[in-house]
Amino acid sequence: VTLPPRTTNPQVPPTLDFLGPGLFGPETGLGMPVCLLCVCISGSVYCDESDLTTIPPLPKKTTHFYARFNKITEVKPRTFSTRLKRIDLTGNQITSLAEDAFRSLPQLQDLLLVDNKIRALPELPATMRHIDLRNNRLQSAGMHREAFKEMKELQFLYLSDNHLRVLHLQNNNIQSLNQDTFCNSHDMNYVRKALEDIRLDGNPVDINQYAQAYVCLPRLPVGTPR
Repeated sequence: VTLPPRTTNPQVPPTLDFLGPGLFGPETGLGMPVCLLCVCISGSVYCDESDLTTIPPLPKKTTHFYARFNKITEVKPRTFSTRLKRIDLTGNQITSLAEDAFRSLPQLQDLLLVDNKIRALPELPATMRHIDLRNNRLQSAGMHREAFKEMKELQFLYLSDNHLRVLHLQNNNIQSLNQDTFCNSHDMNYVRKALEDIRLDGNPVDINQYAQAYVCLPRLPVGTPR
């Protein structure tokens, strides 16, 4: 008796969904999933020192994004997902931030843009807690008036080593000052001659309690002592 040959279904190799949401998607402009270029752990994406020139599309579940020490030059509109809570782009070559790059992120709390070439700060959401813009090229004309007024949870604001001459922050919700907000705590000989006019009046902060925050300034800020 001759038995007919047994038929077997061809094995289909497992595939990863690089286009959908999740750990391995979506694709970057290089044709590779961002989590093969970077390190993805839970909701955090780490792209430090990856020679990036642009910000890659991130998985939709990303809450923390780190792309420090790359070659990124700009942040375009609608770059980030609405779940982001922390963005750290320290040590890039950013010169341009789109006006709506961050304001539509309802959960954003921490924005670190240290050591870039930024001249203007766009509108930020009211959820901010930590803003660090040290060592950029911020100009007075590039700062929104009452930019921080609705930020009830703002705890840290660093603006030292920029090109600011006038900084009007009156009628906001600034409650304290850090010694690195305007000056350089690591260099007691540092003097900021260019920054001549700082307005802090109308904020719930007692400027007399934060003398170390403006020892490098040619003039004391206008504020509300208590």
